[in-house]
Amino acid sequence: MRILVIDGMGGGLGRAVIENIRAVMPDAKVVALGTNALATSAMLKAGANMGATGENAIAHNCRQADYIVGAVGIVMVNAMLGEISPRIARAVSESDARKILINASKCGVHIAGMSEKPLAQYVADAVNIIRDLSGAQSAQS
Repeated sequence: MRILVIDGMGGGLGRAVIENIRAVMPDAKVVALGTNALATSAMLKAGANMGATGENAIAHNCRQADYIVGAVGIVMVNAMLGEISPRIARAVSESDARKILINASKCGVHIAGMSEKPLAQYVADAVNIIRDLSGAQSAQS
């Protein structure tokens, strides 16, 4: 199972996702993909198996993913203060991987029917979705 975690700006969301993945599925292969080096570095420190930075790295790895996790903005051109290029949004959208998108208000998107929760709860929900879809055993079992 190959999980891509895509983040930009400071990498805080990606870091939180990877920390939660490691707690629930410690054997998962996690690839940190940052739109900038700061984001990639934060995700590597959180326990990603490997990482890469930039548009081409993201586009290339989206073709090889089982799961892609990130803020809802990773499928929207110019999200994250312009860090999500048309090529990144397209690569994520067109990937055959299952996408687990996290509601993040900083992306400027509000999804009808979604209850407001703390970001930590959205992150935990996202990791539980991956665990359930993959059939992985929880480390807490």
